[in-house]
Amino acid sequence: MGRGVRYGSMKIRGERECTECGTRWSYYDSGSIACPSCGSLRSVGVDERREHTAGAASLDLSPVRHLVDEETLETVAEEAESRCREYVRKSGFVHGGELRLLDDTYLAAAELRHAAAEISRAMRVSDDEEYYFLTLLRGADQGERPEFDELPDSLRGARGLAYAEAVDAYRADVRRYLEDHPDELASRLLGTLGEHQKRVAALDGDVDPRSVEHLVRVARDIGRALAEGDEGALAEAQGRLDGLDLKT
Repeated sequence: MGRGVRYGSMKIRGERECTECGTRWSYYDSGSIACPSCGSLRSVGVDERREHTAGAASLDLSPVRHLVDEETLETVAEEAESRCREYVRKSGFVHGGELRLLDDTYLAAAELRHAAAEISRAMRVSDDEEYYFLTLLRGADQGERPEFDELPDSLRGARGLAYAEAVDAYRADVRRYLEDHPDELASRLLGTLGEHQKRVAALDGDVDPRSVEHLVRVARDIGRALAEGDEGALAEAQGRLDGLDLKT
């Protein structure tokens, strides 16, 4: 799926105590093994090992937005792609043993990464493509995603691939979570979701955007059931999968 190396996927003791000065901090939150007080790299874990795939990732696209009036569109797109790629690489969905939901910032960053790659490689960029790219750039770090009816046909594959990769990454982390919190129905639904996601990837994302959005909603249903104990969410996921028709 081209996601690159996942960041920090392991079971760790995230609550740390510095052996030099005694300061305690949370690696789960900081993403750093260095003591925040003295900088020492010597510490011990003071809690049990927990699954942790989430890096201390943050997405700030304001420096890229400042380039819009100063640089070429190609340069802006290349910088946006780089920042979004790094954010996606460092992001994860299990934080100190707790499952998080597939959020809009991750989805928007994943889409912007792919759309920016298309823009930077294009010999010619239409007004609609440029407007859509700049719309993504304006709001992705705030979790704002354009509606599918705003999507130019030429960028449909970018959105489809981005969302398929996001669903794939989320499925992988949910699988890890289920090793410690088994749920037979959730596991089965994840398998079915994966079959649809692989088909989208095989089609290079060029499917009806509504269909891809359904995959995202199924992933979120499964996450909501496991993370929040929503008893009806798995039934909703099953219903969405039963009615899913991946249209090209």
